[in-house]
Amino acid sequence: MTEVHQVRHKNKTLATLLAFLLGGIGAQRLYLGGLRDRALWAHLSALPLCAAASALWPHADAFYHLLPIIVSGLIGFLEALVMGLTSDEKWDARHNASSGRQSASQWPLAVILVASMMLGAGSLIATMSRLFDLLYTGGAYG
Repeated sequence: MTEVHQVRHKNKTLATLLAFLLGGIGAQRLYLGGLRDRALWAHLSALPLCAAASALWPHADAFYHLLPIIVSGLIGFLEALVMGLTSDEKWDARHNASSGRQSASQWPLAVILVASMMLGAGSLIATMSRLFDLLYTGGAYG
């Protein structure tokens, strides 16, 4: 008896939502590539890096302790934008070549993209502001 392996269809809206909500820990990478995805492990490495920064520099500002996960989260917002703005045809060619279905993105994807742009840009500006404050004034403004 032959066993048929059915390939799961990867939903672009779900992948974008995962990147938006949990991009800092690589949930979108787990959904798309599974445990073999190297980018997933790069995202997950931010957590032990935060712990290592806290252990090695206990008297440093908490911002420095959280910087690895902040950077991973910013990359998650960027990944959400890149995934969401990929055309359905390119998405299907890359992630759904043998699923037998075609993607048809609708308005929820646009809402996720707008939210990703707003929160991602705001987070990037806030991160840069805090980093410059700590580096150039020693944290005089906060």
